[in-house]
Amino acid sequence: MKDFLTLTQQRYSCRDYSDREVEQEKLNYVMECVRMAPSAVNRQPWKFTVVTDADTRTKLQECYNREWFKSAPIYILASVNHQLEWVRADGKRHGDIDIAIAVEHLCLAAAEQGLGTCWVCNFDAALCRNLLQLPAEEEPVVLIPIGYPNNEPTVKQRKDLSEIMVRK
Repeated sequence: MKDFLTLTQQRYSCRDYSDREVEQEKLNYVMECVRMAPSAVNRQPWKFTVVTDADTRTKLQECYNREWFKSAPIYILASVNHQLEWVRADGKRHGDIDIAIAVEHLCLAAAEQGLGTCWVCNFDAALCRNLLQLPAEEEPVVLIPIGYPNNEPTVKQRKDLSEIMVRK
């Protein structure tokens, strides 16, 4: 098993997938890790739509028309239910924070299983909602392609720890 730091260093935005089928056991493992993600007041205001059907995948490609995106064998749509999200006393809504935590659980669990993922936020959310017939209270937030990568990660440029950590 990889230590957590190594896992975070190996996770990257994969934009080239092989046609190798993802085993159901691996997908189940990844989704179990998502299920265990924390959320504000344990509201778990999310839904994860796993799309493996070829016709539905083709439809979702209309929401994000990039050639590399088409190579992924599975798409997972992470959406937040705004009726379920916790709202802080000052009005700060936590649904987007909660979904981000859960999606990163997904990406790290996938990396642990040898799978690649990529956060796709620049997609046509309205079209996606219509294609998947989501209810009004459910907002599509992130579209995640997942599959076996065809490439190796490139070195990620990160700020030095001294640039992001402040002690008081």
